Formats: sequence, C-alpha cells, structure tokens
Amino acid sequence: MAGRSIERGGPHAWADAVRAVQRGADADATADRLLGLLRDRELLGLLDGDAPGWMLPLIPLLQPRRPFTAGAIPRLGIPGVRFTDGARGVVLGRATAFPVAIARAAAWDPELEERVGVAIGLEARASGANYAASVCVNLLRHPAWGRAQECYGEDPLLTGVLGSATTRGLRRNVMACVKHFALNSMEDARFEVDVDVDEHALHEVYLPQFRATIDAGADSIMTAYNRIRGEYADVNRPLLTGVLREEWGFRGFTTSDWVFGTHAAVDSLAAGLDVEMPLRLIRARRLPRAARSGRLPRALAEEAGRRILRTCLLHAAQRDRAEPARTVIASPEHRALAKEAAVAAAVLLRNERIDGRPLLPLPPDIGSVAVIGAAAARPNLGDHGSSRVRPPTADTPLDALRAALPAADVCWDAGRDERTATALARDADAAVVVVGYDQHDEGESVVTGRVDVGVLGSVFRRGPLRPVVVGLAHLAARFVRGGDRERLTLRPHDESLIQAVAAANPRTVVVLIGGSAILTESWRDRVPAVLLAWYGGMAGGAAIADVLTGAAEPGGRLPFAIPTDAAHLPPFRRLARRVVYDDRWGQRRLDADGHPAAHPFGWGLGYTDFALTWEGHRFDDGGGEAQVRVENVGARAGTTVMQLYGADVSRDRPVAQLLGFAKVRLDAGASSTVRVAIDARPTLERDPETRTWGPRSGDWRVLAAQHAPSDWSAAVPLR
Repeated sequence: MAGRSIERGGPHAWADAVRAVQRGADADATADRLLGLLRDRELLGLLDGDAPGWMLPLIPLLQPRRPFTAGAIPRLGIPGVRFTDGARGVVLGRATAFPVAIARAAAWDPELEERVGVAIGLEARASGANYAASVCVNLLRHPAWGRAQECYGEDPLLTGVLGSATTRGLRRNVMACVKHFALNSMEDARFEVDVDVDEHALHEVYLPQFRATIDAGADSIMTAYNRIRGEYADVNRPLLTGVLREEWGFRGFTTSDWVFGTHAAVDSLAAGLDVEMPLRLIRARRLPRAARSGRLPRALAEEAGRRILRTCLLHAAQRDRAEPARTVIASPEHRALAKEAAVAAAVLLRNERIDGRPLLPLPPDIGSVAVIGAAAARPNLGDHGSSRVRPPTADTPLDALRAALPAADVCWDAGRDERTATALARDADAAVVVVGYDQHDEGESVVTGRVDVGVLGSVFRRGPLRPVVVGLAHLAARFVRGGDRERLTLRPHDESLIQAVAAANPRTVVVLIGGSAILTESWRDRVPAVLLAWYGGMAGGAAIADVLTGAAEPGGRLPFAIPTDAAHLPPFRRLARRVVYDDRWGQRRLDADGHPAAHPFGWGLGYTDFALTWEGHRFDDGGGEAQVRVENVGARAGTTVMQLYGADVSRDRPVAQLLGFAKVRLDAGASSTVRVAIDARPTLERDPETRTWGPRSGDWRVLAAQHAPSDWSAAVPLR
C-alpha cells in the first residue's frame, strides 16, 4: 500500500515514504521512487534555498524568527531541510543559552556534551527546525580567531570526541550539520583567504575531527568560505568528493555556508556541493539554463537530490517518535543543564594560599566582598553573529554573588575610576574583579568589505552597483561588532584596574570572561586567584557564584594552551589573503620550540587533589586501553580529568599528543582504577599515494597526567 501510494504522488507521498523506511524499506530505493515523481523544476529546487534572493537584506531579521527552508515540495508533502543555527543553543525565539562550545570543551565530558546536544535538538525541533548547524569542529589554531568560542579548542582528538557527542545528541531530534569544511579558523578574511597545507598536516591534524563526527552519524557537512590550495571549498572536488565521499564513505548531503559560500552553479554541484544556502541565488539563475543546454546532466542533479532525500528520509524515520512541546524550550530542566555545564567548564587557573589556606573557595562566613568591573553587572553571552541565542533570562555574576552570600555585604563598582574601585576593595574581606571581552571584541564578522559581491548577480560583478555595495561594506566593517581579536591581553584599563585592586587587597580574585586564551603575564603573579569563566550562558553568573563560594567544584580544564608570549604562537594576520597551515600550533608549537606555557593544555585546578598511578596498558595500531589508578588525596569530593599523552621521546623536544582522557569524580579519600581507551590515530601517519595509515617512526611512549607534560621520565613504551 505504501509503495503504491508513493508512486501515485500527492501530498502524502513523503509521509508514506517515511513509513516505508520505518518498516524496513531500503532508503536509497525509496529516495529513488520520490526522485521519479519530481518535475525538473522541483528537482533543481532541492539544490538551493527556497527563499528568493531579494530576501538577503532581511536575513538578520528573519533568522531569529523562523527556520530557513531548502527543498520543500508541498505537492508531495516533502518538508525540505529546515535550518537553524546555534552552537550554544537554538537561535530561534527565546531559547536556552548554554555556555559557548569552547567552554563546554573545557568540561572534557562527552556525556555532558551529548546531553547538551539532546537539549539543543529538542528545542530546535520544537521551534520547527529539522536541521541544526550546531557542531563546529574547526581547530583553534590561534586564539585571536573571532569565532574561537564556537569550536572545541586546539586538539583534534578532544574536538573529535566532543563534536561526536554533540552530533549523537542532536540526531535524536534533528539532522546534525558539522561545519566548516575545512581549514576555517580566521574571520576577517574568511571570504577570500587561501589556505595552503601539506597532505600530512591536512589529513593528520585538520580533518580527523570531521571524520570522527561522520563516524558518529553526522547527517550533513557545511563547506567553508575560504579557499584551500587555490580553490574555494564549494568547488573543491578533491575535498568534497575525493576525501569526504570516496575516502571516508560519507553518504549524507553537503550545504554551502550562507550567501557567499557558493561560487559556481554547475561546477559546485559537480565538485560535491549539494545545497546552496539559504536563498535562491546563483543556482536559481544558472541551473535551469544549464539543464536546457545539456551542460547540467539530469543524473548529476539526481545524484545530489538522492543524497538529500535519502538523508532526510532516514532522519524522519529514525528520530525520536515523541514530538516535543514548545514548553521544552528554556525549560527548567534545560536551564539546570546550562548551569551544570557552566560549572563544569569553569577553569581555576590559579589559587594561591593566603594566611595558610587557598584563597578560594571564599569562606562561608565572609563579611564583605567588593565586586569590581562593569562586566559583573551585565549578562555576557558572547558573539552577536549567526550563533547568537536570546534566552528569556540571564543572570549576572553580581546578582548571583549577592544571592549566594545573603549575610555578606556585597558591594559593586564599575571600575571606571581606579581610586573609587580600590577604596571599595581596600575595606572588603575579599575583592572579585570581573573583566574580559564581549561581542565587540570577538565573534563572527557579519559585515566585511572583503567579500565578492558578484555572487549576488551580474549587476554586482560589473555594473555600477558594485563599487557602491563594496564601499558600503567597507564603511560598515569599520563599525560592525565581532571579527578577529585585536589583542590577546585584556584592555590596558582592565590590566591597570586588576593591579590597583590587587595592591589594595591581597585577597583578590580575577574572573575572566572570553572565548579563548587571554594572556595574563603583566598581572597574574600579583593576583592569588584567577578563574576563567568564559561566556557562560544564561546561568553563567550563578555558576561563577557557586564556584567562588565553594558550592560547586571548578570542573574545567583548558582545551588549549595559554602561552607567556604571543610570539610563541603561529603568525596571525587578520587580513591575510594567503596563509600556510602546518602541524605546529598551540601546545605542540610550545613543546617543539621549548617554550613553557603559562598554563599548559589540560591545565585546571580544583578544590581537592588527585594522585595517578599507572597500572598497565595494551596497544596496537588499532588502539588500546590503559588502566590508571586515580585517588582523591584531598579533603573534599571533586573531579579531575585523567589525560593520556604520547610522544616520540627520541626527539630533542618531545611533542605531547593527547591519546585519550576520562572525567573522574571521587569522594575524599576514594580511589578507583579507571580504564581509558587509547586512540591510535595521533600516532599514525597517512601515505598520500596509497591513502593508507601506518605507525609514525620514533620511540613512542605514553603516560598519564592531569595536563600536558613537560617531563617524560615516567613514560612507558607505547607499543
């Protein structure tokens, strides 16, 4: 009955096709039957967004209000791809604002990340979407990258594990889109930069995390704006077809990044780009003519259409059956999860002893606290670009501290005048300085003068409108929020304020707000306690208060290294037209060059102490497992992240490679043998000719640590 109904077409054809797949019908064959019902115009309509091009100026107004749809065919009941964005929550309406992705990476907790993915997927589905671009697995090559807050840090393995967890969580309710494929880690020149990379760095550093999310079931891949080895990502057949489909076997569909991410109609389709998003622009103008002339074979369009329909059919057939009510959006359960994630993400960078005990947590009987800094009195959720989430409420550190310390005198000063701030701090039992960045300092570069406006039509390529539009874009770029960061330190005023407050009160805590590494060399030795609180989401203020007062343990560990000097990082030119990406950045570059980090990769303190004892391991080129005894030797319950590192110790300067990790929670005095999977991939290299993988040369050894090690004397042979 279902098969006959599909062939007849009509508004129930899609629902009948979904039921057929649920009952065991082959998804490819069912997609082919739907393809057979499509008229030429409908087939081409699968390959781009449904909204007309004139809606381009309205995107900023419409994106928070409705999903953008591609490939809907009402005649057959096909709902199409219904897109929403948001790595920290759903951008539609008033939704739960979770901590940004890089903050959640600091939790080092795949189970927690999967629960966040489930929550985002539920809210997306309840808002009318079936497709969420919520998984950004581009590596943090340099902390100045404006969208660093959307990624999972500098390490391929950690990024792959957490991106896979988000993917699994999302897919219960919506199709998971992973972005930006590939080598996208700078913002201001993202539309034109050409990234050169050798085969080893490309496949062993910048692509493994994409492969991990595909293995976890990713439904879709979004291409990047940039060029790779001279070709834009959307027309890069070696990447989209050679690697993604032929080498990895990816069977989902690909979409372009929005508006300026498609540079050719037929050529992008032939390269492997399935959907131009989100409007009817280049393909709507050129594909019908190409189809009539024979330049576009119907089989090429059908190949892309089959991938789109097959993926959408499988999702509709396999997603959770229960339809979420809109009450799930920003529900109490999701708000509680947002706070849990913010606490787990908070990284205690420093906690020195004052009068015989660590400054943090603050004592419960503290009489007065001076809170300094304008950032303490306002919510700060991060970037205001395409990932912006608008929660119904968001707390502030100041209000949360007052609620957490009802018996204390919690006074606040914006910190604009140092004398006023230091006078307030001097008379308090402790001072808390809240400083950092906001959406003006870093984020997506929404408007840029360095974009090819020719994709909007021939009149913008050669006509009189081109210089006008380009000129307006250049002008707007001077005032727009976001973009790559101009500095890696705090603003000079904030650094001066910290030093003045710390001089006035030796019990000073600095709370840092931001989306990646912040260099602290000019002041960190003068401050006994430093907490990196990130853009903590709608419950970020409450999480800060809980950590400072000891109601919760600071659970975070750095997903990147913080250097002592920006010169120890790779070069970063915000408006570069060409860059070279190699395999030396972050902790790996510090190790190779012999520069100690201010805070190494994986660093983070808690309110208790742990000891690790190696008990043994097994390993081959397919992976393995280590057994490590973990003991809480402190006086209170807490967490640590047990991290496995490997390195070729025959090198003059061994370079640490993360091989595995586990988040461990133990009561005071308790111990447990923790079994941790060892990932072989960081110890392997790919032969570009045969596309096969084999062991790297050298004397590889492994050890367990609580952050990236500098001493390998206790390491044991890996193989």
